[in-house]
Amino acid sequence: MTPATTFAGRKVALFGLGGSGLSTARALLAGGASVAAWDDGEAGRAKAQAQGLELVDLTRADWREFSALILSPGVPLTHPQPHWTVARAREAGVEVIGDIEIFCRERARHAPGATFIAITGTNGKSTTTALIAHILRSAGKDVQLGGNIGTPILDLEPPSEAGIHVIECSSFQIDLTPSLAPSIGILINLTQDHIDRHGTMENYAAVKERLVAGADVALIGVDDSFSHAIGARLMERRREGQRVYPVSAARALDWGFFIAERKALYREAGHAHEETETLGDLDGARALRGAHNAQNAAFAAAAAWHCGLSSEEIASGLLTYPGLPHRMEEVGRRGRIIFVNDSKATNADAAEKALLSYGEIFWIAGGKAKEGGIEPLRPLFSRIRKAYLIGAAAQDFARTLEGAAPYEHCGTLDVAIARAAEDAALSDAREPVVLLSPACASYDQFANFEARGDAFRLIARELYVHAPIAGETP
Repeated sequence: MTPATTFAGRKVALFGLGGSGLSTARALLAGGASVAAWDDGEAGRAKAQAQGLELVDLTRADWREFSALILSPGVPLTHPQPHWTVARAREAGVEVIGDIEIFCRERARHAPGATFIAITGTNGKSTTTALIAHILRSAGKDVQLGGNIGTPILDLEPPSEAGIHVIECSSFQIDLTPSLAPSIGILINLTQDHIDRHGTMENYAAVKERLVAGADVALIGVDDSFSHAIGARLMERRREGQRVYPVSAARALDWGFFIAERKALYREAGHAHEETETLGDLDGARALRGAHNAQNAAFAAAAAWHCGLSSEEIASGLLTYPGLPHRMEEVGRRGRIIFVNDSKATNADAAEKALLSYGEIFWIAGGKAKEGGIEPLRPLFSRIRKAYLIGAAAQDFARTLEGAAPYEHCGTLDVAIARAAEDAALSDAREPVVLLSPACASYDQFANFEARGDAFRLIARELYVHAPIAGETP
């Protein structure tokens, strides 16, 4: 835990009692603060009480007593309208911040030289964050991994000169972190997202920009127009001592970090092409298939290089990265057949990345459909040997696939896996892939995408370990 000593002796309001809210409450109390905690939901309040946390009904509180409102990142700060606690705080002149801001203040007071790597972007945040942590740990570094991925930031060990914090930051968290100034700030990419919470794409991009604007080293993607524009602005107005680098997975750069021919490369500004430094080779990195993972690898290699790792250490880390659960996760093999769990692909845009990464696909798709269905994937239907449709979206998906790719109604995931494995075993493909990349939410049959992916992993492993597949000699 990181005790919030910067709030010692102060009374603060805390709203939102999910995982990060309870973590923040514990850190504030450990640091000597007085906490008035509340949640609109009875379940959240009950969970807090079960952990011994004192509740204060903030609808009846005197807000002039509070020095800050610590807000859960899931609670609206600005759009579609500020939450009632935000309005009350502003009326009383009380600052509104989040848990990452508390961490930043602890770092500034106790260990200003501690390495703090902050990662954001619309897509690829979690993989890039986990990959950076893996490369650094593989090289023997003391790494704390958390934030928007896994462990709340204040549940991690306090910042120290010897350690490295690798933290994923959502736009909601950045919005609550006015003093965000990481050692290394990473902006991977920007596409339209969370407009309901930020109002416009311009507002959303401006929030993301704050993470790299405050960084000592800013690594900024140049493969989309919004990120490219942010990089150009930072280059023009960078403060003294700040270093800004472009990063690309789409083309070779005259300088900066980039991927070319599946290699992670670095070139100094003004240096000849033959002086390019190779930081790692992605061939053989099974967990980093696809162009989107090449982008993640480029950023991870750049961050590791700035942490002082050698090209040999970076290359080794890239090759040994195991991947994240439910994100193009290779859960096993049987003979030629690969079973891949991409349950996190809850819309067509996410499923596209997996479909682009494999060549002989036996595709399990369906669930609770998102707007637009799988029509955007039509250019990729030729890569699909056969589709196995499940859940509420099956009929709609069948209509889209009609005449473009063979399909079968399977109803449930277990049936789909069995049928896909049987057909894959009978195919002439060199390396057939049974791919769960549903392009749908899970809520019609599963509690969440994690439960769906766990079911796929369990069934697939039992299938390929314990039982012969029809058409295959045991």
